[in-house]
Parts: sequence; C-alpha cells; structure tokens
Amino acid sequence: MEANPIAVIRNNALGTWALANAAVQYDVPRVIMISTDKAVNPRSVMGAAKRVAELVLLRFSSSRTRMSALRLGNVLGSHGSVVPLFKQQIERGGPLTVTHPDACRYFLSLRETVDLILAVAALNEGIGIFIPELGEPVKILDLANRLIREAGMNAGEIEIVFTGLRPGDKLSEELFSTSEWLEPTADSRLRRVNCARMSPSRLDSALQNIFEGVRSRNVASLIETLSSIVPEYQPSEMLRGLLNPSPV
Repeated sequence: MEANPIAVIRNNALGTWALANAAVQYDVPRVIMISTDKAVNPRSVMGAAKRVAELVLLRFSSSRTRMSALRLGNVLGSHGSVVPLFKQQIERGGPLTVTHPDACRYFLSLRETVDLILAVAALNEGIGIFIPELGEPVKILDLANRLIREAGMNAGEIEIVFTGLRPGDKLSEELFSTSEWLEPTADSRLRRVNCARMSPSRLDSALQNIFEGVRSRNVASLIETLSSIVPEYQPSEMLRGLLNPSPV
C-alpha cells in the first residue's frame, strides 16, 4: 500500500467520506468502521488515511446516525494475517520471515474481534472511537517460535530470517496517542478515545482537497493535505522518495 498511496487514500479517506454522507442522507441508524492501531501516530499512508476516516465519522455522527470506529490490532487468521504465512513457511521447511527481532503487535482472535464489534454495536453511547482491552503486545518472533513448537519442531530446526521493517512499519503499535484521553464505557472490554476535534468546515475543505488530489493524481498535494489533517503523521522514507526522486 505504501507504494500506491492514491489508491489507499481514495479507499480509506474518500470511501469513508462517501459512506458517511450516504448514511446521513438515507437515515442509516448505525455505522461501525474497523479502524487500526496504525492510525495512531501513523508512519504509513494507510494509517494516516484511516485516521482521516476516523475524523470523518466523528464529523458526521449524530443521535440520528450514530457512527463509531473500533481500533484493532492484528486479527489472527484473517486475510493478510501473519499466522497463515508462518504455517505455510513451516510446511515448506522454512525459512520463517520476521521483519525485526523486536517487532511486536497486538493480536486478537477472530472470535474476539467479532465479539468486540458486536459490543460496540450494543453500546447505547456508541458514538466515537473505541479501543478494546488487549493486554500486552506480543513479539512477532515469539509468535513464530511458538508456531514452530506447535508444529512439533524445536526452534533450531527451522531457520528464521529477519527481513527488515517494511516501508511505513513501526517496531510497535499504539492504541492511543498522548494527545488523546480515555474514558470507560458500559462494557468493561471497551474504552472510548477522546481527542480534540477538527472544525467541520476545515475538515470538509481538506477532504475536498483530497478529492482533487486523487482526481489529478497529485501525490505531493495528497501527502501535504494528509499531514495537515493528521499533524503527527510522518511519511515513510519510501513515500518521501516517491515525492522527491533521486536524480539519475
């Protein structure tokens, strides 16, 4: 996704904008978006676009059309999950590819994820951004070694190769930033994330700029607008390279 920022921004930011507008227009009573911990202090364009999507829901939410976002970590067994990949690599005899020995992530099972989505839907005060109680993050290396043991092998029997963090990756993710504060909800598994909100007129203007940037395929303008909406966003080295290619 980091190599295709226009598609990412169109899907996450503009897609959510269009959906929110349609939900309001047709009096949809409930909208729940699956967000990501990557939206907190984002280093990837996907995380920044998801943060914009969260702000869009806060902008359009009302007592008539309640909109909320649930920030989740990595869902085990989902499309793109590392677990099926590790299992395939183990079946082939290795090696297992891990980005970094210290990389860690929050993990949830599919069942936990579904339960949490339904819990957000059931909240009477279900407007805003929510995070679950996820416990401590897990090192990806520890997960790889556990899967090796569960396959009936010892850690030394199969090679683990460290491939390096991908563009936009962080060593560890966060569920909320220092500029946000938490409050409890009626469900002990969920907390509401509060933050300073952008004025509707400013957000609408920025979204219009994003629309124009996508239409003209102007990556530099898109990243500039993303950074104005999400000031904590730090574009990856790869994306900066797309904006400022080295001379041949």
